[in-house]
Amino acid sequence: MLAAWVEQLLGYASGALKAIRDNEHYPALMIWARDEGVVRVGGDLSLAQALAPLLWNETPLVRLGFDPEPLAWPGRNEPCWCDSGRKTKQCCGAVTLPGAVPPHLMWMLSLKEWTGETLKAALGSGKAPDQALLEAGLIAAESGQRGRAQQILESLFSSERDWSRLPEQAEPAFEILVDLYQSRGFHRKRAALLDEVLERGPTFLRGVALERLCLMHLDSDDLASAREAFVRAQQTLPDSPTLAYIESMLLLHEGHPEEARARAHFWWRRLSKRSDLESDQLQFLADLAANPEATLAEQMINSEEDLAEPLAALAALLDTLEAPPRLHLSRTPEGHVEYHATAREDTAFAAWFEYFKVTIDEEAALSFESDPWENAGEWLPALCAHPEWLGSPSVMQSLSLALTSRFGSLPWMAESFFEPLAARFEAWLSQLETQQGPFAWDDANNATLLRCALALIVGMERGARTRSRHLAERVLKLDEEDDLGLRELVLDQLLREGRDDEAAELSGAHDEEEMIGVTMARVLALYRLERCDEADEMLTVAQRANPYLVPMLCDEKPKPVALAVDAPAPGTRAEAWQYRQLMRDQWMATPGAMAWLDTHR
Repeated sequence: MLAAWVEQLLGYASGALKAIRDNEHYPALMIWARDEGVVRVGGDLSLAQALAPLLWNETPLVRLGFDPEPLAWPGRNEPCWCDSGRKTKQCCGAVTLPGAVPPHLMWMLSLKEWTGETLKAALGSGKAPDQALLEAGLIAAESGQRGRAQQILESLFSSERDWSRLPEQAEPAFEILVDLYQSRGFHRKRAALLDEVLERGPTFLRGVALERLCLMHLDSDDLASAREAFVRAQQTLPDSPTLAYIESMLLLHEGHPEEARARAHFWWRRLSKRSDLESDQLQFLADLAANPEATLAEQMINSEEDLAEPLAALAALLDTLEAPPRLHLSRTPEGHVEYHATAREDTAFAAWFEYFKVTIDEEAALSFESDPWENAGEWLPALCAHPEWLGSPSVMQSLSLALTSRFGSLPWMAESFFEPLAARFEAWLSQLETQQGPFAWDDANNATLLRCALALIVGMERGARTRSRHLAERVLKLDEEDDLGLRELVLDQLLREGRDDEAAELSGAHDEEEMIGVTMARVLALYRLERCDEADEMLTVAQRANPYLVPMLCDEKPKPVALAVDAPAPGTRAEAWQYRQLMRDQWMATPGAMAWLDTHR
């Protein structure tokens, strides 16, 4: 009954608003109510007449600067305000409405209708009720009107409004606005909104802002800032179920799967005692406690909307693949090993490319000419229907790169996608190793296999660190020139595992042109091994290569640097910022290291 009334009221109010906008004077509305409005309430003339003045009183009028022009409520024995000529007690005063009329309804419908300068002026007036802004913004977002949604929600969260009056339903609106800023590239606006919410927002919004901040830092690999934001969120909203989800992700990013499982179990025990959680929330917490990686992977796959089913099918397929066909290899007179694609492999790749349609950028290590996920609804089902295509290294290369571009930063996706592909690739790698010769990037079709290896190494770097390092070490032995820059990645993982002697040895063949990550890996390894004179000498080399590096590492909160898609230029603040994000946690975890660095500013 209530749902029917809401639908009837919306239909009537929308028609009434159109009649008002045509004239913006009350008599015109009453003419509409008797002639057309009555049809929208099932022919009930009394109801049509009673509704019209109620809606008129709450309608913002453009001619009055968005103020309403309310009528005075008549006394029982006074003439009814619907202009029927009868007393109020015998007319609208005798009508019982089927349900309530929200006081913000006409503002909300007006915000849906207005465009251009009128909408801008209405929002700028500051007179729109919070609930009207909230509902109009959500409706615009759900209907794909991103620009309108952003404009309306920005008004809701304007610094000039009293945020203490915000309804708790404002939480999804806040998250939508943050997402709109992210998807539309308004990163400064996003940062400013989060800062303002953290400074003066209501408690429930501060907690959400901190949670989002934590996730943003995870996306950019700034684990120290992510941990700090999580701790603040925990202090602000200690009983938020979202914290269980975020802490599991944070611990997995930090490389602590067992602790992630233990903490997820703690959250499940704690929150399962609450009566206000829905059964699906409790089940998610229970699954998280049992297996954080698998639960987060399943959630990620299912959150992909149209791609959920084909992604699940791909994960199931990869788990059952047999060993791949052998490669066609040859040797050059200099003893180099070369891979040559066969006609069978070329045919498989041609069939795959009819669906995939995206070309790899041959000038880059890990990128495409365009986004392969825009047509993933075509190539994912096609690949699942033709698993034999994966016998072609070119298909493996495309698939590995595509998966890394979307899921490579998520530790919990390694088991579903990257480890099965790595097991398949390692069969080819073993075949290469038996040839006992250098395997150079520029020879024959070698780049296809090396690029595939790099994609898998990066994809497993967070979720299967040991396997990622072992694969990188094997490829590094084949590719003596280190065309892929794997030495830096292997050093990173050796330092994280505390294998400082091996890190010092691997980084030992140093020259002035070495990547800053390799140089600093040697500095840290030497410092940990208490070879201080050598560490001093190498740090001088690093500072000469990038003078921003040590200050960026030592400062508690340096100004962030936006990183481009390509690798930052050597010697720049961007390079120093990237190194800080990747490795500051290892310097912080090394006793005395930060103080030692600080003396070298």
